[in-house]
Amino acid sequence: MKDELVALDPGLLPALDTARLGQPLKWQHPPRILLLYGSNRATSYSRLLVEEAARLLQRMGAETRIFDPSGLPMPDDVPDDHPKVQQLRDWMQWSEGQVWCSPERHGAMTGVFKSQIDWVPLALGAVRPTQGKTLAVMQVCGGSQSFNVVNQLRVLGRWMRMVCIPNQSSVPKAFLEFEHGRMKPSAYYDRVVDVMEELMKFTLMLREQADYLVDRYSERRESADALSARVNQRSI
Repeated sequence: MKDELVALDPGLLPALDTARLGQPLKWQHPPRILLLYGSNRATSYSRLLVEEAARLLQRMGAETRIFDPSGLPMPDDVPDDHPKVQQLRDWMQWSEGQVWCSPERHGAMTGVFKSQIDWVPLALGAVRPTQGKTLAVMQVCGGSQSFNVVNQLRVLGRWMRMVCIPNQSSVPKAFLEFEHGRMKPSAYYDRVVDVMEELMKFTLMLREQADYLVDRYSERRESADALSARVNQRSI
């Protein structure tokens, strides 16, 4: 699946006990969720996990987009108007919440994942493309369970001024948890459901409050000083 919406079909969720799924809150429009993953391998378990998350989010009523990092240049290696860079930035601004998932490589997130974030500045013109958006973090491990990547993703999300939800998912020995491209029923799958439910709830609760919650005194003062300086300059 490349930059596509996952088809909504109850048959695509064989591991989900829908009778136990919580009731969604009401909303004016579907929450817009962007999902990023961190591997360009043909069999990318971070992509497969993100696809499972997208299916769940759609089942819960969200609109999802999955960004395909293949073909995204290294940061600063091409101008900002590169098509993949523009797509990523446009989708960042489109989203209300995000899901980040990376494999663990050498004890850290992959360069493929970090490059995507490095292409997104804290500000695009007068708009901060990630500030106030909700964030859920996940990782896949080739061996035993680790939390190195989700911890790093939380730091990165806070730096991008996002609201990181408390829950998270780390899937050990991911090659054992998927079959024919789908995640098998397990406690790890149930955790992914928990995380997506929580992301939906936080996104809906913060939808009308994000601007207020991330409004900063220092930035208001800086903006007022800059405006005053421009007015004084024009009056000279």
